[in-house]
Amino acid sequence: MAIIILDRDGVINQQGDDHVTSADDWTPIAGSIEAMARLSQAGFQLAVATNQNGLALGLFDLDDLEAMHAKLRALVEDAGGEVAGIFYCPHSDEDHCRCRKPKTGLLDAIEAEFDTSLHDCFFVGDQLKDLQCAVAKNCKPVLVKTGRGEQTLQQLIQNPDPSLTHTAVFDDLQKFADFILLPPR
Repeated sequence: MAIIILDRDGVINQQGDDHVTSADDWTPIAGSIEAMARLSQAGFQLAVATNQNGLALGLFDLDDLEAMHAKLRALVEDAGGEVAGIFYCPHSDEDHCRCRKPKTGLLDAIEAEFDTSLHDCFFVGDQLKDLQCAVAKNCKPVLVKTGRGEQTLQQLIQNPDPSLTHTAVFDDLQKFADFILLPPR
């Protein structure tokens, strides 16, 4: 069964200039939950890979993070889908860990959990570090324009990165799901 990797903040849920710190603050982007449910119903396993340095910064605790993820899972389940796994990096940049994107530790953990290779799997993100992580693990990078996606797209236009020339760009997660699930015309 194919895996699709999704970044969380800015792809699935709204992200302002600050961190999302509680389940009450965690608000899905319009259509994202339905898109996830559709992909899941079509047989894709959905794995979330998210940097959560708010833990290291003390902006929220593990219980808060688990409550946000419980809300995400419940919304997707209510829509008829399933989140196969949520993988997060609790570190800050200063920790120099191997799991903070753009490093591939989260993707290594997903491969180990599902006993599979992520080679050629789609990785949907809204920031350059998501796309770089995808390429480093031989995944197909996908940029959505939600969250920080518009800024990332402008950055790529102004400073092209040869490793990211094959990045697919969609307005949002719903448009990506349409591309995957609807036959070409």
